[in-house]
Amino acid sequence: MNRRSFLRLTGAVTAGAFSQRVWAWAPGVRKATDVVLLGPDKVKLTRMAIGTGTKGGSIQRQLGIPGLADMLHFGYDQGLFFWDTADSYRTHPHVKQALTQVPREKVTILTKTSARTADAMKADLDRFRQELGTDYLDIVLLHALRTPDALTQRQGAMDILAEARAKGIVRTHGCSCHSLEALQAAVKTPGVRVVLARINPASIMMDGDPKTITGVLRDLKSAGKGVIGMKILGEGALANRKDEALRYAMSLDCLDCFTIGPANRGELSDLVARIPAADAGLKAAA
Repeated sequence: MNRRSFLRLTGAVTAGAFSQRVWAWAPGVRKATDVVLLGPDKVKLTRMAIGTGTKGGSIQRQLGIPGLADMLHFGYDQGLFFWDTADSYRTHPHVKQALTQVPREKVTILTKTSARTADAMKADLDRFRQELGTDYLDIVLLHALRTPDALTQRQGAMDILAEARAKGIVRTHGCSCHSLEALQAAVKTPGVRVVLARINPASIMMDGDPKTITGVLRDLKSAGKGVIGMKILGEGALANRKDEALRYAMSLDCLDCFTIGPANRGELSDLVARIPAADAGLKAAA
């Protein structure tokens, strides 16, 4: 495909004239369903995770257990096998229901805990596996760290996560950060193997301006950690700027992947179609 044809195709897709399938013809265009190996433990997942925590999970919980399970299964059928949940989202039962429809080993599940001590972490790992109906957890993150010493305060929980990884109960672990100081501390903490960080082009619900945050994300990558982006659409605040926000996320060399929480099947399909178009736009502009 020559450049003129590629640009003509880019314009057509941007205008909505072609379906997502067209992008299979354009070499090198990245998709939501691309397989990514995350962090030092090389956990296999898709470029986009189906999030279940928009506004604390209240958006996805409106679908009910059967409805959210159906959306997760619908995404799996489209090639998305990375599912993002958390204890605080109260969507473990929804994910458990979805797991009855797909092989467990074909799905990567990320969940999050507020545990601070060793005993609390042990209890959460047991409870989470029961609630999700699984013998193991792919990714477990210490949730919503806000202070520079949050990781130090949760050392007991981190020690249990490391033991669980050695036993095969957890495949990898880390933290989600809700402050710049916590994000910076994660760079220097060996027990953090994966980081979930807030990033979008408009500084909405973020922990600093995009330049500052991307600088820290690059430090995380240089330290050998996996980096997952969240708040890509500013928890819905960038709904009218989706293409811009997706192009920005796709442009970042410091993101391995990202999570977005669709409200329904239609939103999920729309995101899957927009992501290769966003990447093609970047390549056309280069």
